[in-house]
Amino acid sequence: MESPVSAPFLTLDAAAQDRLFREARTAHTFTDEPVTDEQVQAIYDLVKFGPTAYNQSPLRVVLVRSPEARERLVKHMAEGNQAKTATAPLVAILAADNEFHEELPALLPHFPQAKDMLFAERPVRERSALLNAALQAAYFIVGVRAAGLAAGPMTGLDFAGVQKEFLDDDHTPLVVVNIGKPGEDAWYPRSPRLAYHEVVTTV
Repeated sequence: MESPVSAPFLTLDAAAQDRLFREARTAHTFTDEPVTDEQVQAIYDLVKFGPTAYNQSPLRVVLVRSPEARERLVKHMAEGNQAKTATAPLVAILAADNEFHEELPALLPHFPQAKDMLFAERPVRERSALLNAALQAAYFIVGVRAAGLAAGPMTGLDFAGVQKEFLDDDHTPLVVVNIGKPGEDAWYPRSPRLAYHEVVTTV
């Protein structure tokens, strides 16, 4: 693995860099320590400041807490994800609201006409919601790590089934995230990453 950039170029201390990025990875097991609504609110109140186009906020989060709801969700997960989803302290469904434009006059007060000028057509909204909610979902995962918790994001699921079970036609599921304190053997070995020179070009 390529050596990290030397510390003088990064303002976060090394421990924070490790917690958020270098040592953090998808968790596959969790302890039974609960995750509270207050913790989730603290996470959201941090990550809501992540940038999006036109300050839109299409991310919607469904916290799956009740045993009955958890059972309904597990049946839509891929076989390899079912046990993890059944036992995680908290599971969140992250989705995109395709009617996010209704909030733009409040979220973008200097350009309230963006709601109708830019997002009047549903296909345009769906494309924008998908991209920007995915950005927000990534911020959410980093926020979970910042709270001292581990995240287990999963896309191995029946998206249509999850949408029908928990959402509606205006909301598109993106990812299901298990959340909690990492348990025994929580991590798979770190997979390789592309090096800087394989990704970055200068023109």
